[in-house]
Amino acid sequence: MVKSVNFVVLGEQSIANDFGKKGTVTDLTLFDRKESDIIQTWIVPSGFPDKIQPLFQAINLAEYVIFYFGSLDKFSGEQIVALDLLKKREGIISHTYEVDENRLSSMIKGTVLERYKRVNSSDIKQQINKLEPISKEGKTKIVIDHSFDVKGVGTVVLGKVVQGKVKQYDNLKLLPSKKDVMIKSIQMHDDPVDEAISPARVGLSLKGVSVDDISRGDYLCEDDSEKILSEIEIDFTQNPFYKGDLLENQMCLVSLGLQIKPGKFSSIKPFKIKLEKPLVCEGETVIILKPESQTIRILGSGKIQ
Repeated sequence: MVKSVNFVVLGEQSIANDFGKKGTVTDLTLFDRKESDIIQTWIVPSGFPDKIQPLFQAINLAEYVIFYFGSLDKFSGEQIVALDLLKKREGIISHTYEVDENRLSSMIKGTVLERYKRVNSSDIKQQINKLEPISKEGKTKIVIDHSFDVKGVGTVVLGKVVQGKVKQYDNLKLLPSKKDVMIKSIQMHDDPVDEAISPARVGLSLKGVSVDDISRGDYLCEDDSEKILSEIEIDFTQNPFYKGDLLENQMCLVSLGLQIKPGKFSSIKPFKIKLEKPLVCEGETVIILKPESQTIRILGSGKIQ
């Protein structure tokens, strides 16, 4: 069985060119490489820093972080805050000669990045190869990050098997729409396979849905037992760097996993958000974003109550 390891590449994104072959290019750019029975994938939030949404989506797709600092600026700070809020504890840090080591240590003090392994840039590849696949057992759950209409094939999605495994001809539910879907075929690294296990990146040919039915962040699951919410209440903690007021009816973006949904604050105490589109409720941290802000774009975070 082919195993998979997924990395997010932050900081100087261009280093991903040294790791694998470039594949899909959107606001997320994917690189991959297969050696013996392991496929390594590197996810680059290429739409960042222009947009903050791809940063959170790329981090959520990865088990491991590679952070190559080329400078220490407000965007470095945003990436550090994002990793800390999402509790990404496994990673590698490296930096160029221009970066001040003491200032970097000061910026990551008290965050999950303090635990990352620091390496010279020439040793990054060697360290990457030491990182083991992390599989999650349980009911089948696949998160979708891209979807296409392929001539002669139909609806094709790219995504990650977050939990469990997927087999050809499986019948699954697309959430949050609850549409019935059948897996016609599976590809890994452009090769057809009969099944794939977590945390594999997969290309799936689907029967029962069109591209118009699918959004990034949707899930393919064994059943529709996952909670689907159109309003959420969270135990909100404000980002200490965000000094603005939070007011009822203020608009925001809600980031949960790969799902990013517009909403507005329906209440501040308790902290409730009315969503424009339903959200599949996972046990992960909800991040509240204000992408149009010229200063701080991460308002804070919390868990769904």
